[in-house]
Amino acid sequence: MRADAQNTVAEIEKSLELLAQRLNVETAQHRLEEFNARVEDPNLWDDPDAAQKLMRDRQMLVDAMETYDSIKQDLSDNVELIELGEMEEDDEVVADAEAALTALAEKAAQKELEALLDGEADGNDTFLEINAGAGGTESCDWASMLARMYVRWAEKKGYKVELQSESAGDEAGIKSATYKISGQNAYGWLKSESGVHRLVRISPYDSAAKRHTSFSSVWVYPVVDDNIEIDVNPADIRIDTYRSSGAGGQHVNTTDSAVRITHHPTGIVVTSSEKSQHQNRDIAMKALKSRLYQLELDRRNAAINEAHEAKGDAGWGNQIRSYVLQPYQMVKDLRTAHETSDTKGVLDGDLDGFMAATLALNVSGKSRAEAQEGV
Repeated sequence: MRADAQNTVAEIEKSLELLAQRLNVETAQHRLEEFNARVEDPNLWDDPDAAQKLMRDRQMLVDAMETYDSIKQDLSDNVELIELGEMEEDDEVVADAEAALTALAEKAAQKELEALLDGEADGNDTFLEINAGAGGTESCDWASMLARMYVRWAEKKGYKVELQSESAGDEAGIKSATYKISGQNAYGWLKSESGVHRLVRISPYDSAAKRHTSFSSVWVYPVVDDNIEIDVNPADIRIDTYRSSGAGGQHVNTTDSAVRITHHPTGIVVTSSEKSQHQNRDIAMKALKSRLYQLELDRRNAAINEAHEAKGDAGWGNQIRSYVLQPYQMVKDLRTAHETSDTKGVLDGDLDGFMAATLALNVSGKSRAEAQEGV
């Protein structure tokens, strides 16, 4: 076997070792049998929330087992093909098998990254909050572009997207919006997006066609499972009702029963503008508990949550990523130095490369400065 093929095999084997470790492959079959036994319990659906969690956990285990077995089998098959092709001096068979190994190495590396989404809340659904920074119409338009970008990304993942609240800009775009995004590892992937995002472009709102810089902040926090207890003292919160200021249309509900909850000790403010006041109180309280839970996660695991360090004001010096549309085309993450000139693809939701780079950075333990230096 040629040296480059041997190196590819070594890469795949390394990924398999990590996948086996994360899966705990020795006990996986036994755990699946336990899941199957619980699924057959006739009383399972007496508690729908618990049943859904059980089914989701079981499916995650099944998917992990199938992924591990598939990569392991494909590796064995292609190594055998290369050895057979070399014995029979069939260069075409060898070339095909080596190409398959290269594709398998990419798949294994991606699955290795996904397996690293094992934080306490990585598997949870998530809230995504977008706020326009200083800059008026420009920043509001940029906030709406970010909202579209994340909705596109989530839809490509097959995630469910629900708009929780939205405040329209005075002339265009949005001042703020909050989404609930539901799907496997939604929070684990999106948590790397927290921070300030900077846009440089020729403004469509400037008759002089000058270049403008705009900022908007993104904040991501996990939806708290019902089995996670978060105590909120009623004396610590203020609940206000008001008329929703959303712009209406396909994605926005405008009602007279929007709810705002303010948590005095932390200054956290959450809103919801669904169809009923009762529903809004429930949604807003869940969002508040999720924010409080995120604060606790940050305290206990500050290094892993480095992505959140730039929450601050949406302005100069705090950005995590720059999107330059003029005078050249470039999106660059300032934490990992990952970049691409495909700005249209990124704004259409092609974000996996940026998320994967940040996840790998967090796992490696490198600082932002080291990443920027290419260490």
